[in-house]
Order: sequence, then structure tokens, then C-alpha cells
Amino acid sequence: MDHPLFLVDAMLGKLARWLVLLGYDAKFAGGAGRGDLELLEEAQREDRIFVTRDRRIPDVAGVRKVVIVHGQFEDQLRQLAGELSLKPDPALRFSRCADCNEPLETLTREEALPLVPPKVRTLETPFWRCRRCGRLYWNGTHTDRILETIRSLGL
Repeated sequence: MDHPLFLVDAMLGKLARWLVLLGYDAKFAGGAGRGDLELLEEAQREDRIFVTRDRRIPDVAGVRKVVIVHGQFEDQLRQLAGELSLKPDPALRFSRCADCNEPLETLTREEALPLVPPKVRTLETPFWRCRRCGRLYWNGTHTDRILETIRSLGL
């Protein structure tokens, strides 16, 4: 399994966000009120692994499903990584929008500076922007905390 695609159900929003931070294409099925059958069909159509906490969702031919049993996201991520033998590529970390899962584009410093808060303008960091929602990204103390969590999880 090279770089799997995920469809993560509404109960696992934080897990979906962390998969995206690790560089995985992880669609979050949250809040849309869609039924199990619709989600399973989407997972099948897009060749995504369906990640859920709902043990009652039936197995469907052609859909790989992982039922998460843990409540804490660190344990959820460990379970998923263990079951799927995930080896996140460090080069893909922070390459997708944490809000809408789209790949990020690199901005030049000149493009980014008018768009970021004054305090951020003093940082020596690359900048990225989501093509879909326009959210801006840069390296800061939050990046260090995320990387420390990734290290502590063995990912």
C-alpha cells in the first residue's frame, strides 16, 4: 500500500485532520448527515479506505474498512498505522490543507507578507496557501508541537 486514500467518518474529525497533516489524502465525512451506504459507495468509487468507529457498518466487497476502537486520537492513529502498516513520508507532511484536504501551493515571501499577521512577517519561514479555501500556512511553534507529537507516536 503505497500512499492510501482515506474516507474518515464524522466521529473521527481529529484523526482525519492528523492524517492530512501527515500528508495523506483523507476526506472527512463530517457533519453532512450522509448515510452509511452513501459513505461506503464513495469509498468504493474513490478507492478509499473507510475509517469509522461504528462497528455496525457492514463489510462491503471492494471496500477496505478499519473500525477504530480507541477514544484518544493518539491511540486511534497508532491503531490505524499498525493495522495498515502506514509509513508516512516526511516529505509530504504539511503538504495538504488541514481544513479542506487540498494540496497546498507554495507562495513567495513577497506574495505572502501582505496576507499574514505582522508578527509572522518577521519569521524566516516558507509560506503555503490552499488553492480551494485560501487558508495560509507557515512554520511556527505549532509546527514544532505537531512534529513532536508525530515523533512521540513513532510516525
